[in-house]
Amino acid sequence: MKRSARWAIPVALVLVVVAYGLVSFLIASGLTKAERKEQEDHPTAYGLSFEEVEFVSRKGDVNLKGWYLPGESGKPTIIFVHGLGSVRTGDNAMDLAARLVSQGYNVLLFDLRGHGSSGGDKISGGVYEQEDVLGAFDFLVERQIPSDSIGVLGFSMGAATALLAVSREPAIRAVVADSPYSNASDLIARETARKTIFPRWLVPVFMPATKLMANKLYGIDVATLVPEEVVKGIPYPILVIHGKGDTRIPFEHGVKVHKAAHPRSSIWLVPEVEHVDAFLAYPDKYVQRVMAYYEARLGGP
Repeated sequence: MKRSARWAIPVALVLVVVAYGLVSFLIASGLTKAERKEQEDHPTAYGLSFEEVEFVSRKGDVNLKGWYLPGESGKPTIIFVHGLGSVRTGDNAMDLAARLVSQGYNVLLFDLRGHGSSGGDKISGGVYEQEDVLGAFDFLVERQIPSDSIGVLGFSMGAATALLAVSREPAIRAVVADSPYSNASDLIARETARKTIFPRWLVPVFMPATKLMANKLYGIDVATLVPEEVVKGIPYPILVIHGKGDTRIPFEHGVKVHKAAHPRSSIWLVPEVEHVDAFLAYPDKYVQRVMAYYEARLGGP
């Protein structure tokens, strides 16, 4: 009886450690699982000309697919970067692109890795996706589009990814971040509860091992996903847009990014607007603000 009691505690500890490791693995793998959706819209619905395009990420590991929407020759070109679990036409992006094209802008919409019709079977919250944004930029430059006329517009995770990418590529001269996160670590519990069976209150217990596994197994270092830090290296004003009613990425994230950015950066906090819904709620104001920013940075139509 005493011998059994002596073994009980070590066995229980081993079971706890194994269970802890297994749950941490499930969380890490769940966060990297790609979510593919069909396109929500199409250029033909707006009477737009378009070109099917395909290019590789700057890292060269994934083929990416999208549409190039021509506006006027010699006018700015804007790269759209969608959010997590979305597609190139998600969050009314096609309507916004059509309005910009009508003003002479050229627009490149594409699916990030693991989304839509692009390649890849893992997502990373921005670690690898920034290579996709830089691949889109390289693709445009190869088409003889001047780098100083290229801007980026990102939504949600795509906004954070855009900031990460732009901080690494000084040739990109303008970036608009719609509903970015400021630090991915602050959102992991929220996203885990959304994408897995684990409740939000339980997730923090497993975060140390989850981050370690994400790094060792998938090469995802969550500690690098901090736009409020990397934005300090962008040497020009940016534009941040965030809904004050955002329950997925609270608007305080956008405020932190803006506060850390170039002192002449602008922020538009939109009252009572949910996640990436500023354009849906105020399409005319949205286009005016975005165009004013791009015109100041890139020259306008």
